[in-house]
Amino acid sequence: MDVPKLLEAASLLVPEENATENDITVDDVWEYLTHDEWEVALGLLEELGNVQPLPLSFWEALASAAEQMRLDKSAAWCHWRCYETRNGIIRADLTLRLAAEARRQTPISGVGVLRPMWNIGNRTPTGEPTLNIARLWVEFTHFLEPGGRAPVRLAPLDPSHWQHLQPGQVITMYEDRSVAGTAVVLEVQRPTTTSTA
Repeated sequence: MDVPKLLEAASLLVPEENATENDITVDDVWEYLTHDEWEVALGLLEELGNVQPLPLSFWEALASAAEQMRLDKSAAWCHWRCYETRNGIIRADLTLRLAAEARRQTPISGVGVLRPMWNIGNRTPTGEPTLNIARLWVEFTHFLEPGGRAPVRLAPLDPSHWQHLQPGQVITMYEDRSVAGTAVVLEVQRPTTTSTA
């Protein structure tokens, strides 16, 4: 087990002497590790990333630890957060079309596997709409059924094409020539870092 990687990530937390009652500290993580509760310690550290921006090295250390523990979903999530730290965060509220109205008849995987195309308002030099590709992570669930609605995170293939997005903007998802769903942009955060230090 990679205790050093988890402790390396934990070392980026609030120092014990500066911690408030609600802060997660190195001692909190260490408590779980000393009782061989690796997954709980990893989950605690993953949740911390939803509370405050953390450096790329934090997510890299967690991804490495999750891989060594063979926790595939946690590893995928930590790699996703590495991507977001380098390239920024795009969150949206996605509604898929009903199965009767769309080609898709099965749920989509929520763990960053699907790479649909998106109409985000970009145009070709002749004025035609152009589609941009972004991986899709569905928050809080493993699958999203046709007709379902959920908050999602997007990881663009080319983040520079997505710089103009603003909260409230409506974007359209395609898996083929037909519309697969629509999403309202909830949040756009620029990258927090560009290095691994």
